[in-house]
Amino acid sequence: MKTIQSLNKKIASCKKCPRLSVYIKEVAKNKVRRFKDQKYYGKPLSGFGDVNAKLLIVGLAPAAHGGTRTGRMFTGDSSGDWLFKVMHKYKFASIPTSQTINDGLTLYNAYITAAVRCAPPQNKPTREEMETCFDFLQQEKEILKNVTVVLCLGKIGYDTACKLYGVKIEKFGHNKLFSYDGFKILTSYHPSRQNTQTGRLTWTQWSKVFAKAKKLTK
Repeated sequence: MKTIQSLNKKIASCKKCPRLSVYIKEVAKNKVRRFKDQKYYGKPLSGFGDVNAKLLIVGLAPAAHGGTRTGRMFTGDSSGDWLFKVMHKYKFASIPTSQTINDGLTLYNAYITAAVRCAPPQNKPTREEMETCFDFLQQEKEILKNVTVVLCLGKIGYDTACKLYGVKIEKFGHNKLFSYDGFKILTSYHPSRQNTQTGRLTWTQWSKVFAKAKKLTK
């Protein structure tokens, strides 16, 4: 059985998608002004968290100046601000923020991953890139044997989870729960600025999803 450590090492060295490999290198080299003095990680990102977790959270991809900079998913960006604040509220996370990879954040009964491991231009991976990256998710699934609830952040996260578990894709919406033999899929709008700043996703709506996830994973 492959260990999570060996899988993560394999992910970090992946260069199977030329467009994405070039893009994250460019991002790491041509930094935005507010982070110009920081060294960017600039590699594909592995998932992270509790390998014995019942809750698996599936996002889209790392952020160009969040995870690609810090070396950890949802770390150093506005989506992560929302994610770890609510995860801390429901005791899935040790602290309510995630700004650097060495900030002491620990996840409890939760593991975070994504459909694609490199930040894609305009946050839009191609179908081929998602297909190429899917193998990493399958290997994670084999290692994360205790998962009973899959929380999908956004439509791509949901479609990817359905493919991973071999179930029919239903109509996506916020805070929907689908039950299958041995596990459940829970859906949410992604906590991107596009959703949170426009009011498409409110804090109350977001919090209700994690309240449900907490009950389901007790």
